[in-house]
Amino acid sequence: MNNENKKIFKSGICFAKLFVIFLIGCVFGTFYEEILHFITHREWSNRQAMIFGPFNPIYGIPAVIFILILGKDNEKRSIIKTYLYSVLIGGVAEYGVGLVIETLFGVKFWDYNGYFLNIDGKTTLPFMLFWGILGVILLKLIYPFISKWLESIPYKVAQPVYTTVLVFMIFNSIITYGAFGRMASRNKGIEPNTFIGEFYDRIFTNSYMTNKFPAMKIKNNI
Repeated sequence: MNNENKKIFKSGICFAKLFVIFLIGCVFGTFYEEILHFITHREWSNRQAMIFGPFNPIYGIPAVIFILILGKDNEKRSIIKTYLYSVLIGGVAEYGVGLVIETLFGVKFWDYNGYFLNIDGKTTLPFMLFWGILGVILLKLIYPFISKWLESIPYKVAQPVYTTVLVFMIFNSIITYGAFGRMASRNKGIEPNTFIGEFYDRIFTNSYMTNKFPAMKIKNNI
């Protein structure tokens, strides 16, 4: 038998598994918010947070943090402890991501001001309790299944697919956060000083960005 057929694609808690969990969190977050918006407003609205594809890192990042912090002793830890830790981690992650986005790009994708027990408008206690449920589902059900599944895929099949998707997401991130960064500079009156900045200003205008990301609010307009 070929050695590549015997070779395990990835084992343990590694970057590849975290990347897959990140993608799952991103896709889940996009469709969860779109369905929730439809239920509450009776209309479909795009809730992706990247230029290409149904990806919302606002959910993908906390999913990775859950695995990094709680994944090691996951099988030994009780569901109650997992839930309580996930409440705290989810709330801190949501607050942190919101703070970073607002600080770097001058935009908000959510604002809980006026909500019950909100913390600086970036998270709320009720939503933190919901993060706890998501953490338990991820750690006790999804991650163990995904981990075993990835280890069962032949290396020669998994590696090229993984590499292709990783390269695409790196490209997607460069385009997306370049567009957000240039929009933030534009809103401060900073003119582009390279052809790359000119390209972003020509393609990813404020009108394009607000239409692409209807949940986004520019800080100056909040």
